[in-house]
Amino acid sequence: MYEIVRRHLGKVVAGAAIAVTGTAVMVGITLPGTAGAEDGVRTGAAAGRGAGPAAPEGTDAGTDASAGSPPGPATMATAPPEGEKGVGTDPLTDDELRRAAELALTPPARAAQRDVEGARGPQLLATELADPRPGEIDDPAAPRRAEVRFYDYERDELITRTVNLATGKVESAAAQRGVQPSAHPDELREALELILASKLGDGVREDYKDATGKALTSADQLWFNGDVYRPYREANVPAPLVKCGEHRCVRLVTKILNGSWIDTRNLIVDLSARTVTRVG
Repeated sequence: MYEIVRRHLGKVVAGAAIAVTGTAVMVGITLPGTAGAEDGVRTGAAAGRGAGPAAPEGTDAGTDASAGSPPGPATMATAPPEGEKGVGTDPLTDDELRRAAELALTPPARAAQRDVEGARGPQLLATELADPRPGEIDDPAAPRRAEVRFYDYERDELITRTVNLATGKVESAAAQRGVQPSAHPDELREALELILASKLGDGVREDYKDATGKALTSADQLWFNGDVYRPYREANVPAPLVKCGEHRCVRLVTKILNGSWIDTRNLIVDLSARTVTRVG
């Protein structure tokens, strides 16, 4: 049922600590050959800084298009401490990354949004340094801004907010549907959990048992990588996956830690619907 490509890497890679590159998996991907499975893999902090889409035209700065009705009374929240700050076009520091995400999570909309596990609040996808504005490029005192992207699984919307790290204010906000940037490591892990919890995960468990002689009981026993599933690249899209693109769907590659590859590329996970479908 599944093809196992056996190759010893000589190094244990902890599956729970692995993040993804933005283009790790596409249609027609082949399993790695001479390169190690960990080649090109970034940590969670680095994986959260990929490029993202621009705000849609017609969205006013400072508004959130995800709100279906006029916002309620404003609430005041204490801004997070600034911590260590970068200079100019230096990459965002860890303190700036944390502060930007906190500033971008503005109430009261946050309470109605959901992350990949269904918990309150949107799913953080990426945070990156925003481009300087016209007239600020050569200004050493120009404020540093961060562009923060979230995904709201309640409405299947990509939310983008630009935060001024000097003032602590959200300067612009927008929401888009049908836009699917690269998957976050937390989303990939949830996809693997859904596979293992489904009937289609039986083949993965069988292959793991055949290769190791042990039972597969946790996602921590596997290395995994992946990215968003793009249905327009497929010749034939099964009916359960026709909403992928509107829904957030991902495809994974998996590997036994320090061991064989288990081919899971024909299992597509619709994270919005929380379903697993076989393709091909």
